[in-house]
Parts: sequence; C-alpha cells; structure tokens
Amino acid sequence: MKQLFLLFSHKLTPFQELDAKESLGVTHFVKLPQELQSLWSNIPPTLENLSDYLTPLKEYISDKSKDGDIVLIQGEFGGCYEMVNFVKSLGLIAVHSTTKRDVVEKKVDGKVVKTSVFEHVRFREF
Repeated sequence: MKQLFLLFSHKLTPFQELDAKESLGVTHFVKLPQELQSLWSNIPPTLENLSDYLTPLKEYISDKSKDGDIVLIQGEFGGCYEMVNFVKSLGLIAVHSTTKRDVVEKKVDGKVVKTSVFEHVRFREF
C-alpha cells in the first residue's frame, strides 16, 4: 500500500486524487492530524530557523511512513525546503503539484475584474 502524505494547506481535488492513484500508484491518502495541519499552515514568519518548529511534523512522518511512500509538500518556502530535504533523507519521495493558470477578465460596473483559475496538471518530484 503506497501512501501519499498531504503536507499542504488545501484539500485535494478529485482530479488530483485520481492523478495520484494513476501516476504515482497511491492507494491511501494520509491527512495530517489537526494540530500538525495547523502547525504547517501557520509557520511564523518571525522564526530565524524552522528546524525545531517542524520537529513534530518530522516525527509524525518518520513514525507513520514506510519505504516508497510519497509526501506532497507545498506551502511556505522555507518549510518546504526543510521538509523536502528531511523526507528525502528518509528515502521517501517528495512531490509538488503543478498547475495551469487561466486568467478570466470580466467587466463589472465599468471596471475590469481579473480572476485566476488554477487547474492541476501533474505531480512533479522535487
């Protein structure tokens, strides 16, 4: 059973789930416990170093993962860098989702309103 740990602040779209199953061979999705999700989604910008701050996440992934598992890592750049290096040191596979952006422009009350729509394309290994 190949697991995909979800180390990001969004919910997977149905297309992302299907892609993970088909292209990565994922059979089980692992969401972070709420306290770890909150930790990941709220990395303080004032910290000089993230190593200690991310220790609970590292311990969780280290305890729950096995060889061949994959970790989807997206979020604050420094946190991503730290966690990509960490999961690779465990022999796990670190990936991120690539997207295509379509910009839609509409006139609303005489003003131009731009809306960006992001669509998942594929998972890419770090």
